[in-house]
Amino acid sequence: MKVLIFGSNGLVGSSVNRVLNNSNKVSEVFGATRKDANLFSLEETKSLISQVSPDLIVNSAAKVGGIHANNTQRVEFIIENLKINMNIFEACIGNSDIKIINLGSSCIYPLNADNPISEDSFMTGQLEPTNSPYALAKIAGIEIGRSLNLQYGNEVVNLMPTNLYGPNDNFSEDESHVIPGLVRRMHNAKLHKEKEFSIWGTGNPLREFLYVDDLADAINFLIDKPVDTDLLNVGSGIEISIKDLAYKIKEIIDYKGELIFDKSMPDGNPRKLIDSSKLNALGWKPSISLENGLEMTYKWFLENS
Repeated sequence: MKVLIFGSNGLVGSSVNRVLNNSNKVSEVFGATRKDANLFSLEETKSLISQVSPDLIVNSAAKVGGIHANNTQRVEFIIENLKINMNIFEACIGNSDIKIINLGSSCIYPLNADNPISEDSFMTGQLEPTNSPYALAKIAGIEIGRSLNLQYGNEVVNLMPTNLYGPNDNFSEDESHVIPGLVRRMHNAKLHKEKEFSIWGTGNPLREFLYVDDLADAINFLIDKPVDTDLLNVGSGIEISIKDLAYKIKEIIDYKGELIFDKSMPDGNPRKLIDSSKLNALGWKPSISLENGLEMTYKWFLENS
């Protein structure tokens, strides 16, 4: 099987590239970057797919970021992600033999969905306002994929991962997600011997995290696995409070200062856990613990910062 990965330099794409290059299910992997094709151009996207002639496309290309980036770059998040999804799917019209594994996000689910959040919660309520443009672009991608399947016959599987972390993440202080943001800021606090480290909110909200190589392993698992649904959650099934997460990172980094939780700042959603039982029932489960994942992430950060 020949696989084309879009977004192969990013957090997800680079991990999928590593895992599939060691998979006995795959004969050839082409990791596409911006140098190979501008995904804002339909013609360049079509041209690359025609050149590679893949059996499977893994779409991990996206503009991503944390709450601050999502809330302050709303136009860019919806337009850029819509363009990427539209061009990749449209470029596959007429190539019904190409299977597509499309990477979505658990942010597609309603803000007040019951936990653990099942795939049945899709499009049943209001989205989280801060990242609704990104979520809507991902929802549009799912709907385009479903339409491609119904009208042209392509097999499309949409994966909704929980909060991901690991090598090649965005460790920017301003635009990153919670784990890389805490790693970057706490590492800097350690270097500057700061006595206090401030964290937004009470630290009480519960979140679920998945090391990115576990997601790549799930993709490898699904390459030749027939599924009777086009929407699958991918999570660890393990919750942790932001406070406990911060103390785990503090221990790994060996930061000696005090963690201060700024209760004047908002907590956000008190709990978010996705239900991955459908994928688990197919035979897949994650293998990397949060502790090991955090240690590997910090090691990669030190070697690449």
